[in-house]
Amino acid sequence: MARFDSLDAWLNWQEQLHPRPIDLGLDRVTGVYQQLAFERKKIPTITVAGTNGKGSCIAFLEAIYRAQGYKVGAYTSPHIVRYNERIRINGKAVCDEEICEAFALIDSVRAETSLSYFEFGTLAALKIFATAQVDVQLLEVGMGGRLDAVNIIDPDAALVTTIAIDHVDWLGNTLEAIGREKAGIFRSGVPAVIGDEHPPASVPMSALEKQSLLLQLGQNFFYRKQSVDSWDWFGEQQHIKELPAPAIKGEHQFKNASAVLMTVLSLQSLLPISELAIRNGLQQAQLMGRFQLILGEKTVLLDVGHNPQAVQTLIDYLLVSFPKVKIHAVFAMMKDKDISSVVSMMRDYVQDWYLAPLKNPRAASEEVLINYFQQQQIYSVNAGFTDFSSAFNAAYSNALQGELILIFGSFFLVSEYLTKFA
Repeated sequence: MARFDSLDAWLNWQEQLHPRPIDLGLDRVTGVYQQLAFERKKIPTITVAGTNGKGSCIAFLEAIYRAQGYKVGAYTSPHIVRYNERIRINGKAVCDEEICEAFALIDSVRAETSLSYFEFGTLAALKIFATAQVDVQLLEVGMGGRLDAVNIIDPDAALVTTIAIDHVDWLGNTLEAIGREKAGIFRSGVPAVIGDEHPPASVPMSALEKQSLLLQLGQNFFYRKQSVDSWDWFGEQQHIKELPAPAIKGEHQFKNASAVLMTVLSLQSLLPISELAIRNGLQQAQLMGRFQLILGEKTVLLDVGHNPQAVQTLIDYLLVSFPKVKIHAVFAMMKDKDISSVVSMMRDYVQDWYLAPLKNPRAASEEVLINYFQQQQIYSVNAGFTDFSSAFNAAYSNALQGELILIFGSFFLVSEYLTKFA
């Protein structure tokens, strides 16, 4: 008999089960995976790691393979509104019953082995994709790569996006150390795609050490924008002209899309794809919470960016899409993030700030946030709100028509808006 009969009950229990919420390492999760009783037919797999851009790359891959007619499983994290978003088949979140059934199976075989919240989810996704007999599974690394739970699966292609300083307590405090952890998803003889022209040296070096098929942006493949709506992609064997602009907005998405094209084309013998599917997929890709515009009487922009590299792409987008527009920012960040750098970067672009309290133990307190603003000599800061809704309503009331309300700094913040106002 299953331990629980609802998804919420399972998730609440998982959050308390393991002594550490983040516990990198493959021994425990590998042992339980090997005990799970389901058919282990090899599913073509693409694993994606990196600091920023993972979600976008998964979205492009998912859309392109779906446009070709493949049955696609995608595992991503974190979720924004519902846990089910993490496990999708053909773009649709799987139902509570499927996830609960997978959790019950995992629980029945794990014996005394303790699993983290993320490890339970990873094993559930693998079980669900196997049962559904997907044609390809797309696995997004939760943190790092080498010791992340998704790395128990040997990929047929591995894609590493850009690398930035993040999660230093677990991955190291230098780009080289973090890059080596991310590159832990590379395998011998398997395409290792790097979607950055200037990655830490440890990333391509890891690919060479493992004798992977190294494919790096700016070295083995390139892109060139022809106009706002058109771009060309160049590989060593192929040239695709006049591609449509990626549906997911932001200048950096051309890099992400270019790396995705290299990944897809490197697997042509395993998963044949047409140029038409590539074009359609680029135009059909969707990603909740990243430069997501909510149009209405007053425009709202949602962005989950929460580190300096992601915020720089946000600034670039604002300069192109909202030049000379007054910006009201509803803001919060987790206390383990680089709050000082983010606030400093945004000071010249945001005219009014609204600090939104989050019911999350990891969230920086209002007092901590105000201290960062004072250090930057930013005084147009509104505080004292009881919850997210009151902060957002204040920003909305004070914004004039034609001005922008920006909600950014945390996945949890964007989740609050989509849950309460979308």
